[in-house]
Amino acid sequence: MSKKSAGVFIGGLVVGGVIGTLTGLLIAPRSGRDTRRLLKKSTDALPDLAEDLSTTVQLQADRLSESALRNWDGTLTRLRDAIAAGQEASARTRDELNSTQSDVASESPASVSDHQV
Repeated sequence: MSKKSAGVFIGGLVVGGVIGTLTGLLIAPRSGRDTRRLLKKSTDALPDLAEDLSTTVQLQADRLSESALRNWDGTLTRLRDAIAAGQEASARTRDELNSTQSDVASESPASVSDHQV
């Protein structure tokens, strides 16, 4: 889950919980005084809920960040290995081509004319 979608999910969860709680309190068959007392308790608990939510989101963000760094390090290592392998293959091919070119150049003109006849 990406950071953005995790934050949206948690935010939606909190908003849905608050709306559900308020709806339940307002519809419940209680006296006005009891309902107001319950609403006050719920309102008093909101800062703690927000702090818990903030801590949870921060922990999740830290985990995602660590995971991204591990993935980046692995990708960077594979990329370095691939570049080194490509350089080695290029050097071998260059050496082979130089060797073939020097073999052709070292043939004497007499042997070349013998092949032409």
